[in-house]
Amino acid sequence: MTDPAPLVTMAPDLAAAVAEWRRWLADLRRLSPRTTEAYGRDADDFVRFLTGHVGAPPTVADLGRLSPADYRAFLARRRRDGLAAPSLARSLSGIRSLIRFLEKRGETTSAAVAAVGAPKAPRRLPRPLGVKDALSVVSDAGALAEEPWVAARDGAVLALLYGAGLRISEALSLTAAEAPPETGGALRVTGKGGKTRLVPVLPAVGRAVAAYVRLVPFRLAPDEPLFRGVKGGPLSPRIVQLALQRLRGALGLPETATPHALRHSFATHLLGSGGDLRTIQELLGHANLSTTQVYTSVDAERLVAAWKDAHPRG
Repeated sequence: MTDPAPLVTMAPDLAAAVAEWRRWLADLRRLSPRTTEAYGRDADDFVRFLTGHVGAPPTVADLGRLSPADYRAFLARRRRDGLAAPSLARSLSGIRSLIRFLEKRGETTSAAVAAVGAPKAPRRLPRPLGVKDALSVVSDAGALAEEPWVAARDGAVLALLYGAGLRISEALSLTAAEAPPETGGALRVTGKGGKTRLVPVLPAVGRAVAAYVRLVPFRLAPDEPLFRGVKGGPLSPRIVQLALQRLRGALGLPETATPHALRHSFATHLLGSGGDLRTIQELLGHANLSTTQVYTSVDAERLVAAWKDAHPRG
């Protein structure tokens, strides 16, 4: 019995174009591997939909004949499959990227997909910790660790998240040569899209990292990861998440007390202390100011809550 022929979901010319687009995303756009893979899956889902929608594996020319209604039909199908608005918006973003890539090569037009609005997701405000809780998390980060060097490591990582506003991926991608000095200073961070920024490091954060470096039992070559797991390999974000999960149980913190909540806390507490929004945008590495402006809503929410608690007529 012979194996069934593989399912063909796109014509050869479109398959070649999609492969080039994915290389372009990784090599020229310098998107992260996870984002590139997610965009690729979105394109594959769309092409599979078109195979049934137009009755045959689509070609590049078929994409140029699509109308806004065709794209909306795809989004409606994905919504019936259970995708929420944020996932639908990302899916549309990936498809737009592919179509615009082909348009730049003169092979199709993006007019139809540009006419389709992205699904609106309900805006969720960040859930930062209070100042006392954030400080407790950082100071007690290693309280439940069995090894002193693991306790120092967890404390150093969480200090970078709250003290410097780093994403967990940014902290764990630091090499030993990039470790901040014990006295503080500036740290060059590589964020999303390969963009770099300078972040000030407080002496307290520098001391936390230095304490870990003194205790870690593995040799830290300059070009190798700064933070290590118990077997010496690169530290996994999941380990940090689990450490904070145990810690929030011990401290009585809500489930929203996650590593990323420390980054939110960094921004919210800076803003509440009079920090400039543009400066906070640069410190966080946000490409658009609108992304940072969400913290103004968080701070306003905090002020209203404080007013209600303190005002005699509250």
